[in-house]
Amino acid sequence: MVNLTKRQKAILALIEKTGSIAAREIISLAEKEWEKSSKPTILRDLGYLVQKGWIARQGGGRSVVYESKIKNPLLKFVDVKEYFNQLPDERKIKINFDWQIFNFFKNLFSAEEIGYLNELNQKYQKKIVKLSPAIMKKELERITIELSWKSSQLEGNTYSLIDTEILIKERKEAAGHTKEEAIMILNHKEALDYILKNRKDFKIITSAKIRSLHHILVKGLEIDTDYRKIVVGIVGTKYRPIDNQFQIKEALDKTCGIINQEKYPLAKALIILSLIAYIQPFADGNKRTSRLLSNALLLANNWPPLSFRSIDGAEYKKAMILFYEQNNLKYLKELLIEQLEFVVNNYFG
Repeated sequence: MVNLTKRQKAILALIEKTGSIAAREIISLAEKEWEKSSKPTILRDLGYLVQKGWIARQGGGRSVVYESKIKNPLLKFVDVKEYFNQLPDERKIKINFDWQIFNFFKNLFSAEEIGYLNELNQKYQKKIVKLSPAIMKKELERITIELSWKSSQLEGNTYSLIDTEILIKERKEAAGHTKEEAIMILNHKEALDYILKNRKDFKIITSAKIRSLHHILVKGLEIDTDYRKIVVGIVGTKYRPIDNQFQIKEALDKTCGIINQEKYPLAKALIILSLIAYIQPFADGNKRTSRLLSNALLLANNWPPLSFRSIDGAEYKKAMILFYEQNNLKYLKELLIEQLEFVVNNYFG
């Protein structure tokens, strides 16, 4: 995420709250309340926010106004650090599942972002055409190991990366760990192997395909593979997902429809990554399923798979909670972009 100063964040929050505000009003407020900032300082801040694409400048002279360029409510600016300085019970949140959310999964990436991301994918494509089949296989094996490790770690698995590599390559379980931890990791490997073998099957996503991948991921872990029949709570938030199978099926069908209509591969990945976790269709294994499905959608559309190796677990959880509680997707989108940058720059030669 762009590093903004406290004052810049306050300016941005004010503009997004009002929709449009005169420059003189911003300057007047800033001179009184925001560290008694000078007019030139505020104008520099406004210029910076315009340059970064957060706001737009309209009019001239004394009639200048600034307005937010972010029209999609899923992508509004939120100061993540400030938001999580509040305790869970103190935050004003959307406690219940919001069916209106399906209306806003459009134009999730700006033209500037799409241009940059396409450049990253082109860099990936140029790298892989130079690789021999043996090297490509080795790189995919590396991603499989690191994704299996990191995705499991995000769910509380305590295997190290080295122990994960030994488990996957030699089927040797690490001492001091439970059988379930080994199963979780090996299930990830099986799921990714299945995706790689059948990647074109995920050009179109269906509820049946979601359930099939979930089944692979939770096999042998005594987790029900049917749609959830019980109410679930989520650690760290008061948000409560929908609570019956009929609504779950309806929400999943809507999710599949949105993804299949979306043309941009990274948007497809972002939608599945967020909505499977938001719906919580299964009693357990939802976020694992969402991460593997995001990779399935990328691979099906000739984009690189993500290992999530460098993602910070705490920040990932914050991004998910922010989506649960405020239906805000911006921080998760930023983390996803970072993971694409990481995989393109650190794999495939």
